[in-house]
Amino acid sequence: MEKKINCLDLKGQHQQIKKEVFEAFEKVYEKTAFSGGPFVEEFEKAFSTFCNVKHTIGVSNGTTALHLAMLALGIGAGDEVIIPANTFIATAWGVSHAGATPVYVDCTADTWEIDITKIEEKITPKTKAIIGVHLYGQPFDIDAVAAICKKHNLKFIEDAAQAQGAYYKNKPIGSFGEMACFSFYPGKNLGACGEAGGITTNSDEYTKHLHSLRNHGSMVRYYHDEIGYNYRMGGLEAASLSIKLKYLNDWNNRRRAIAKRYQSEVKNPKIKMQAQPTWADSVYHLFVVTTDNKEKFVKHLDSKNINAAYHYPVPCHLQKAYAHLGYKKGDFPNSEYLAENCVSLPMYAELTDAEVSHVIEALNSY
Repeated sequence: MEKKINCLDLKGQHQQIKKEVFEAFEKVYEKTAFSGGPFVEEFEKAFSTFCNVKHTIGVSNGTTALHLAMLALGIGAGDEVIIPANTFIATAWGVSHAGATPVYVDCTADTWEIDITKIEEKITPKTKAIIGVHLYGQPFDIDAVAAICKKHNLKFIEDAAQAQGAYYKNKPIGSFGEMACFSFYPGKNLGACGEAGGITTNSDEYTKHLHSLRNHGSMVRYYHDEIGYNYRMGGLEAASLSIKLKYLNDWNNRRRAIAKRYQSEVKNPKIKMQAQPTWADSVYHLFVVTTDNKEKFVKHLDSKNINAAYHYPVPCHLQKAYAHLGYKKGDFPNSEYLAENCVSLPMYAELTDAEVSHVIEALNSY
């Protein structure tokens, strides 16, 4: 195949919906509703329906969603929040921005999600919450984490940044625990034309507080009840999300079909894939595999005109930004193995059947 197949290519999706998105932008432009306003409210209602929750609070990005969730839960200096070591760094940023300390837990060797059996040993009197991450678009074991939270009186948050439209035991993610935090970064399954994020919750109280926090700590203009933030979602971003939301189920189903082909047609024993529990219906934001020599593997794919990617080559606990916490190599072996050996394959709804076949052939010939 002469054309390079990229790990992600947003052009095809945006060409499909360009006319609709530009018409929506025209409406935002006419109303000059560029920050918050009716287009954000329209998307919030639609996304609440999509996730089967009472409220969505649109914010500026997924990291600010995590930050505000911590603040709305009263988490701050001196508190600890348990998170997986194997996640994108933003999960930790949300905790740190609130003044609390992230406490890491290893992932399992098969699902690569937070290891339920390792959580309770990390709980201290300072622990206030657990954030579970739906990694690569695949739900973690929500019931198991929720049970630990209930037992120890901890708050439960879903990091759903990669999993818009995923299901856990036939129920949409985003509707469990106190809150769920979403990223609508352009590369996500549901990505804005720009930066955006959101928080879903069934709590009226949290919703009211989050509305204040995202808008300078204010419910009435120029009257500020607390130290707040400028974390509003933009109107253009919201308008693009409302258009894309109508297509999301179809796009996710195409991703599932591609993933099914990878899972059933790749027969190479040198390549390992993420285990799929029966209760998890993933949306395959990323399709990650591991192999013992990823540089050699990626070089092989490149020779076949396939661009792979790395997500995430350094686990959170070994990042320089968290060196002060004193973690060292060997603390979380599964997360470290994944970081050193994981490769992301091409995964987006616009991949053609021929391109998928080409990737599968390349994988089997490694």
